[in-house]
Amino acid sequence: ETHGISFRIQISVKELLDKDVLLKLLFHLPVSYPSTLPDISVTSDQLTRAQCKDVKEKLLEQAEKHLSEPMVHDLILWVQQHLEGVIKQSATVCNEKTTLSKGTEDGIWMLLLHLDHMRAKAKYVKTVEKWASDLRLTGRLMFMGKIILILLQGDRSSIKEYLILQKTSKVDVDSSGKKCKEKMMRVLCETEIQSQHKRFQTFEVKEYSTPEELQKEFETAGLTTLFSEFVPPLLK
Repeated sequence: ETHGISFRIQISVKELLDKDVLLKLLFHLPVSYPSTLPDISVTSDQLTRAQCKDVKEKLLEQAEKHLSEPMVHDLILWVQQHLEGVIKQSATVCNEKTTLSKGTEDGIWMLLLHLDHMRAKAKYVKTVEKWASDLRLTGRLMFMGKIILILLQGDRSSIKEYLILQKTSKVDVDSSGKKCKEKMMRVLCETEIQSQHKRFQTFEVKEYSTPEELQKEFETAGLTTLFSEFVPPLLK
């Protein structure tokens, strides 16, 4: 009722040289859909990130033509019919951009989340680690007393997909032990990484004994401002 719905569809498309391409499409339909465009994420083991990004952009262009009417089925039919053309066009553009380093297509972004609690901590932690791994995100899951923070770095599309998973998956249990979605999460910050910020090379789960230890983790990553702006209010 408040977040809309998310679902993943996998389709196989015959592509160049009669090779099958498996596309994984993640749709998030906001409550105001179809008056509002859906969020779309495209992944495929057979395509590069740049190609997936191009497919996503073309799908959003098509979605705009169907605004105010149900569109998911039409979008799937469109991508099945036009994938080859999009990939050929993408390859041409890609050849012109070979000097760009891989992974910079959409900029590297950073996300800081605050969780109120974890009842089923072991399972929850395992789920977050899997999502970070699947989406190639680095960063930290940080515990300090009752404070739980998730700091992520990676492609903007992966950050957005992580947020959808975090909001819509049954990651914890309620007071009666039933599986439940995360309803007490807050996005403290979502921003593009700047030159003074250091990149985390891995995703790690860490526990800190004191606020000073937690602060040092942020300072080491060049995130002193991020810490001072968002963490002290949580310590009160």
